[in-house]
Amino acid sequence: MTAEPVAVPHVVNVDLTGRTALVTGGGSGIGRACALRLAAAGAAVLVVDRNVEAAKTVATEAGGRAEGIDLADAGAVDRLDTDVDIVLNNAGLQHVAPVPDFPAERFAYLHRVMVEAPFLIIRRALPHMYARGWGRIINISSVHGLRASPYKAAYVSAKHALEGLSKVVALEGAEHGVTANCINPAYVRTALVESQIADQATTHGIPESEVVEKIMLARAAIKRLIEPEEVAELVAYLCTPPAAFITGASIALDGGWTAN
Repeated sequence: MTAEPVAVPHVVNVDLTGRTALVTGGGSGIGRACALRLAAAGAAVLVVDRNVEAAKTVATEAGGRAEGIDLADAGAVDRLDTDVDIVLNNAGLQHVAPVPDFPAERFAYLHRVMVEAPFLIIRRALPHMYARGWGRIINISSVHGLRASPYKAAYVSAKHALEGLSKVVALEGAEHGVTANCINPAYVRTALVESQIADQATTHGIPESEVVEKIMLARAAIKRLIEPEEVAELVAYLCTPPAAFITGASIALDGGWTAN
């Protein structure tokens, strides 16, 4: 079930020359793939990550800029350069525990990173987008923005909140040429997913070797992890002219999970 990664070529012809993009959590995983894809399309990319060295590495690859901040720090978020045409809210983290044992501060921290920070970034980016008559807000939500799983109270509730924020922004931004959408992947081959395996094994009382098949892929019809580049291609498509009518949407990239 953890087969070799699938090769994902660039299949969408995207020209973002003259556009600027901000990518949170851009130092690895989905964020890195998206930063490189947007840069390949011609966008000037600002890579934001708590790990400043990782952000700098990706920014060098993308020919862009890097900013190292903890998105849970509202003051730091407010210092970001948000005069951009594309905002990709991707940064996220996970904590797995039953509700009675879930640390309240950890719950709040996940919400600060995955709900409050996207709100603060979007709030500051919209005036620039409105002035230009064009903007793309793309929020990396999750299949857990559409469905729930046990032991993930903070993550599931944060992603549901991000869905609501995205829809409100879509309604307000429509007359200004701004779209806002959520992408809802199932499990993607990233460090975040790999780091959950031990916790999931402990919580569910099964060996780590069985977590991917019995927990992560149990509800999906296509039994493999998603590649970060597959998410990046969908991000790129949402920035194309043919996607201009897609707004307020939650686009499942889940191998059939939500078909159940």
